[in-house]
Amino acid sequence: MITIVDYGMGNLGSVLNMLNKIGVKATISSSHDEILNAGKLILPGVGAFDAAMTRIQDAGLGVILEKRAMGDRIPILGICLGMQILTRGSEEGKLPGFGWIPAQAKRFPVQPDLKVPHMGWNIVYPSNASRLTENCEKEARFYFVHSYAVFVDKAENSILKTEYGIEFDSAIQCDNIYGVQFHPEKSHRFGMQVLKNFASL
Repeated sequence: MITIVDYGMGNLGSVLNMLNKIGVKATISSSHDEILNAGKLILPGVGAFDAAMTRIQDAGLGVILEKRAMGDRIPILGICLGMQILTRGSEEGKLPGFGWIPAQAKRFPVQPDLKVPHMGWNIVYPSNASRLTENCEKEARFYFVHSYAVFVDKAENSILKTEYGIEFDSAIQCDNIYGVQFHPEKSHRFGMQVLKNFASL
């Protein structure tokens, strides 16, 4: 069973609907017990970095998520802002992220004719092999909405890259922790494949 963690920020219903569509059993929950017993976790997120970390800590979920990630080492997938909080932090805020993946979220640089946020469909390119991206089509396209992009410290933690004014890491991994900057729940067959892969881990 996949549990979608409800900490008050994110497209929870959209993620659940897409999982149901591909035949994957999932539930939305903020219950400590359900999160402690989940086989896999998805951390969605839409909004500001500090607000997300504050909500997680205020709900008492920080310690529980740390146990599941670093102690139990179950598969965890962060989506959009949920990916950014897997890193050590973001230029958007002052609070630390979980730091499970050695990376940092930074604002897109100001460039002529570059609209921020990066919004809409864009192509991704594989940078390292991962079970999360198995059987994805060549030059797969995903739907993005973000003003901050993630950059990994070590090339080995990048699994997909995307170009938007600059090249950034659009999917990352460190052991059992995975993150995607795009919204698989809005990315049709491309997103379905990523979620199927995650469900099969």
